[in-house]
Amino acid sequence: MIDMKNIIIIVLAITQASIAYADKLLIPMDGTQKNHLKAYGIAYYVLGQEKEVEWLLNYKGGSFLMDDYENIERECLLRGVSFTTMSEAKANRIKEELANPAVNADVVKLLKVPKIAVYSPKTAQPWDDAVTMVLTYAEIPYDVVFDDEVLDGKLPTYDWLHLHHEDFTGQYGKFYASFRNADWYKEQVAEAEAMAAKHGFDKVSELKLAVTKKIRDFTAGGGFLFAMCSATD
Repeated sequence: MIDMKNIIIIVLAITQASIAYADKLLIPMDGTQKNHLKAYGIAYYVLGQEKEVEWLLNYKGGSFLMDDYENIERECLLRGVSFTTMSEAKANRIKEELANPAVNADVVKLLKVPKIAVYSPKTAQPWDDAVTMVLTYAEIPYDVVFDDEVLDGKLPTYDWLHLHHEDFTGQYGKFYASFRNADWYKEQVAEAEAMAAKHGFDKVSELKLAVTKKIRDFTAGGGFLFAMCSATD
């Protein structure tokens, strides 16, 4: 017959087993990963908890390695992110393999969660900008900034600046020939001209030149810039 003391021991053993975690958690980024974008969000989440993340370049698609703990496993499950757990010894063996000069791979330590800004008009719809759609889906927080914030000197408060299809020439994009009579195009032109007048510029091109110089100073000061589409022109 099992006495109360034995019951308590069994309960404690089961409880301890249920909360036992491996030393390390690996988030693969190869074909075994069910949700790559959400996986980036998990890496951001862990950094936000002031925990270190190691980026294993060219290992399983550029996997993320971190300490295993209760909250991170739960977050992975909630967000549908694939992961595996392993011992500290196994993780060290993997890193030793990647450190071999004959292997085209490396380990990058991620220590700080970056503060992200997206340069986008306040009137833009969520589906207008691929960058904001990706960041939102990945659950990576960001602020939307535009000409007001840039000219007010807010960029140095951020680590990353993302640009999508923004035209810095002051020519209102590349749609004049096809859409110059469309209501939405006329609204964008009116908004740009109003913004230029607000900041004391006679032309939108002068406004955008001032904004461009601020962005140039941001990158020269160590800020990271990601540009795509017409923003690279």
